[in-house]
This record gives sequence, structure tokens and C-alpha cells, in this order.
Amino acid sequence: MKKPAWVVDKERARRKAAAETVWLFGLHAVRDALLNSAREKQRLVVTKNAADRLGETIAAGGLVPEIVDPRKFDAHVPLDSGSVHQGAALEVKPLGWGSLDAICSAGEGAPLVVLLDRVTDPHNVGAILRSAEVFGARAVIAPARHAAPETGALAKTASGALERQPYLRVSNLAEAMERLKAMGYVLLGLEGEAETALGEALDTAGTRPVGLVLGAEGPGLRENTRATCDVLVRIPFARKFGSLNVSNAAAIALYAASRRA
Repeated sequence: MKKPAWVVDKERARRKAAAETVWLFGLHAVRDALLNSAREKQRLVVTKNAADRLGETIAAGGLVPEIVDPRKFDAHVPLDSGSVHQGAALEVKPLGWGSLDAICSAGEGAPLVVLLDRVTDPHNVGAILRSAEVFGARAVIAPARHAAPETGALAKTASGALERQPYLRVSNLAEAMERLKAMGYVLLGLEGEAETALGEALDTAGTRPVGLVLGAEGPGLRENTRATCDVLVRIPFARKFGSLNVSNAAAIALYAASRRA
């Protein structure tokens, strides 16, 4: 039996509204989001135990929590199966950080950014956001399409960094790279077979701002992305096996770039 038009429209509107919000889960991610005044919060679902552990943070978030039975928690929130939610979930709007130019030209932190070329695993992106925050980068930049969106899994891996480290989604990565170059950034593309070592390229860059460009594991940097980089660099390794997880490579490169005098 065909559904009436009004039912179809209502279901479409509900799906659209759901797509415009994100469910964060886990005590750490929820606590940091509640404390972030820039985060627009919609709904807080917690067990009694999680509410006690969050304590006064709940009041700071300005929401009246929904206390639910831990045995029925999964029925109240649309989380992926197996999500380690710790009895806490928060529905929020994605953060709006502002323009790439404003954040990267005169934003907070060192003149250092990370660019991700089709890195789609939310756990990798969350870990990179965490490293970028630790080493004082101004932003992590990724394409609006074919990149990990802001999700609960990403936020949980980022361990609070999602609330503090700008995660900028751009319509065209190569164009964003050209804008960074116009601001004076030197763009270093990480590639395992590159001739130039990362440390050598950083020494050559001197005090100029640096953008570290990393590609997806396996395919690496796309041809256009590679061509837009100023230099392709490698992280030196001691043995024949020299492959690193993209989040590990980002952490090492961020550390090296942040240590420049």
C-alpha cells in the first residue's frame, strides 16, 4: 500500500533533520561538548550512573537530561551497534569554525595546518585531530566529500579535541591548498617513496608556515593533490618496512614541524 504524500513528506523532513545533527557518545566526548559554549546542543540522554559522573557539567550544558534505564539505552539514541557509549549520548549541531582564510592566516596556534586527502576512517581523523591539538596546529582541513564527517566515533577518538581543534571541510582541496600557498604556507606532501626527508624540507622552510598533506592509506595522495604540494617528503625509517598508519605519520610530522626554532 502506497503511503500518503503527507506521511512521505513527514518522514523526509525527519530524515533531513536527523542528518543535520550528530550524536556524540562517551563520557569524555559528551563532557567536552557540554562545556563548549560554541556547540549547539539538542538533547542529552544519560543513565543515572553517567549523570552522576558528569555531575555539574550537565548544568553547564543548559539541557535537562533524559535519564534512561541502562538496559534500554540503545532504544533511545540512534548509535551504531557496539558503540561504547558509557551511558551518555548528546545530540548536537556540527560546529561552524568560520572561513579557512580567517583560521589559517591569523588563527590561534602555530602557523601549522594538516590537510587530509580522502582520509575517510573516523578513527584516523579523530586521532589526527587529537595530535593536531596537542602540537598546536591551527586547523585540520579535509574535503567536504570523501572524508570522514563529524561523527560520534570521530569525536570519541579525538578525546575532546573535536571541540577545540578546527576541522574545516572545503569544497575543493586543491583550491584550498592554493589559498594556503598564497598566504605563504609551504605545503609538504607525505609520501613514502619521496627523495626529500621531512626534516630537510622543514629546515628549508625556515620560519614559513607549513601545511602537512597526507593521503588515504593505500592510494596515498591523488595526482592533483601531489602536484599542488611544494615538496614531497618522507619520514625516514630504519628498516625496509617503512609503512605507517596515516594518524601515526601525522603525529610524527606534527611533532617535527612543531619543534622548529
